[in-house]
Amino acid sequence: MADPTTYRPAPGAIPTDPGVYKFRDEHRRVIYVGKAKNLRSRLNSYFQDVTALHPRTRQMVFTAASVEWTVVASEVEALQLEYTWIKRFDPRFNVKYRDDKTYPMLAVSTGETIPRAFFYRGPRRKGVRYFGPYSHAWAVRETLDLLIRVFPMRTCSKGVYHRHERLGRPCLLGYIDKCAAPCVGRVSADEHREIVDGFTSFLAGNTNKVVRELTGEMEQAAENLEFERAARLRDDLGAINKVMEQQAVVLGDGTDADVIAFATDELEAAVQIFHVRGGRIRGQRGWVVEKAGDQAASGPVADGQPDPALPALMQNFLVQFYGDAVERAQLEDAEDAELNARVEHIERRGVDQLSHTEPRAVQAVPREILVQVLPEEAGQVREVLGELRGAQVDLRVPQRGDKRALAETVERNAKDALRQHKLKRVGDLTARSAALQDIQEALGLDEAPLRIECTDISHIQGTDVVASLVVFEDGLPRKSDYRRYRIREAAGEGRSDDVGSIAEVTRRRFLRHNQDKRAVPEAEEFDGSTFADEQVEEMSTDNRRFAYPPNLYIVDGGAPQVAAAQKVFDELGVVDVHLVGLAKRLEELWLPGEEDPVILPRNSQGLYLLQQIRDEAHRFAITYHRQQRSKRMRVSELDGIPGLGATRRTELVKHFGSVKKLKEATVEEITAVKGFGPKLAQSVFDGLHPEKTGE
Repeated sequence: MADPTTYRPAPGAIPTDPGVYKFRDEHRRVIYVGKAKNLRSRLNSYFQDVTALHPRTRQMVFTAASVEWTVVASEVEALQLEYTWIKRFDPRFNVKYRDDKTYPMLAVSTGETIPRAFFYRGPRRKGVRYFGPYSHAWAVRETLDLLIRVFPMRTCSKGVYHRHERLGRPCLLGYIDKCAAPCVGRVSADEHREIVDGFTSFLAGNTNKVVRELTGEMEQAAENLEFERAARLRDDLGAINKVMEQQAVVLGDGTDADVIAFATDELEAAVQIFHVRGGRIRGQRGWVVEKAGDQAASGPVADGQPDPALPALMQNFLVQFYGDAVERAQLEDAEDAELNARVEHIERRGVDQLSHTEPRAVQAVPREILVQVLPEEAGQVREVLGELRGAQVDLRVPQRGDKRALAETVERNAKDALRQHKLKRVGDLTARSAALQDIQEALGLDEAPLRIECTDISHIQGTDVVASLVVFEDGLPRKSDYRRYRIREAAGEGRSDDVGSIAEVTRRRFLRHNQDKRAVPEAEEFDGSTFADEQVEEMSTDNRRFAYPPNLYIVDGGAPQVAAAQKVFDELGVVDVHLVGLAKRLEELWLPGEEDPVILPRNSQGLYLLQQIRDEAHRFAITYHRQQRSKRMRVSELDGIPGLGATRRTELVKHFGSVKKLKEATVEEITAVKGFGPKLAQSVFDGLHPEKTGE
């Protein structure tokens, strides 16, 4: 592993022009490709203090042995060259948007003399036309089953086709009119090709013509008293309508757009893209990738705030995804042109059904691309996309209406995909065992931490300070042991002090440490919907205690928070619990008394488990914080009334149901509340009706 200082370019040697750079390892393999408006500024950022770099970036600069760059004339050329080099060198540290699964497709083997339609997964092959992707395999099979009622084309394999060709009788589908039976000569190759052309044309979106023809034939058959034929056409029309209904109309007629959104955390990003053609969602695709290099966030993302890495991620995705899409489309157009040259009797049929109203390379980039956030260099990206399409592309963030609603739906899908991706790693016993073993080895524990507890602090500028304590056993949450705390010291001082809050929570958790080890708690499931203090708050009035201490106790934070918790451990004589701090910025593990943190590999199962535990503690804390804040705001009109403390405010609101009804009460009605005399009742009344007292 090389030291970055050994290959750092000399000061002033790097130009300040826009360009593209490559990091190479000791074997001269390209491991990372990036672009920059100012090469000197960007490359110098890689050779700063390595502890300030993102973990993935830090790993890259230590793996590299040299760096080189190429100056270009414009930022657009830099975008294009970056994409070209990523395709050519396939660098290991670049973000690559490969499908998180193989999507099912409906394929038509147009290159065969007697084409067939079939379900397909995998890479695209020459001489086959693909439709989709579909979200589920059953959707492909259902679509195919419905359409062969109207377009009875071949769906059998070569073996089945040749067997029935030798037997001289069709298969079952031929007998029930779901196949035109070209194997026994019921239709000729040209007639079957016309059926295939209609099938592919319908799937390509030309549905109105088929519906009109079927409707006209059905009405004509009914007029001619051919009721059986009319009923069959009616059923065919119903099948066509069902296929069309599977693609719900989400935007206005004629709208062609792709809608793209990301969901991110400190380490990974999930992207979802919905393909809308003719106003209908024709496909959905998704990826989960590791954030790296220029796409890595420089720090933690505050709650409710966008990830500062989103513009870089969006730019990288747009150029890479549509560049690949156009490249594939150009290959397919070339294959179709080669195939058309071999097809006989094209002139007799009068229409070349394998061509399109516009090349696939144009169809691959829609007229409109709706994004969650504009890329870093939106103007240059628009220019690149326009060159790929051969026409102007509208790249924008939707602000209102149906398009905004659809964009929010895509963003929700991205968040769910990221959540499912993270949960999948701890969803089975093998993954959980590997995660616990990773943590054991990284922290040097004698045994795997089967019980892990984690605490987190939540507040807004020192108000309503609360903490959470979540418990995981065998890598799974044990909600019956969750706890929450109202912080007393920090709240009393009216300031935010995360270090002091961590110390208080730790002291309250381990104050009864020795007694808890000998007690057996009453198991009561906590489902997140009940917030009674006696059920979930530590040091409450009930007898529920922890049965045993954790093997590992995690505090949210770095060295200061760990030092505060360790001080409490020393005071209370806790020596059988391992303590660690999880810093959110770089996912570092801080041990008591250690100057340097422990950094787990990014693909470590242990890191993913620790992230999940930390995120659960954060969720639990912020939920309680919001509840406390709402409770305080509900009674805020009672603040400042002389003689009215927190307990009596609560009694008033509980008695009348709301502050609004309390304001409608008379002095006599307030006096009826337990603990309120005439003087205090009058004070409350005057405080709620200052206009009547002349204040």
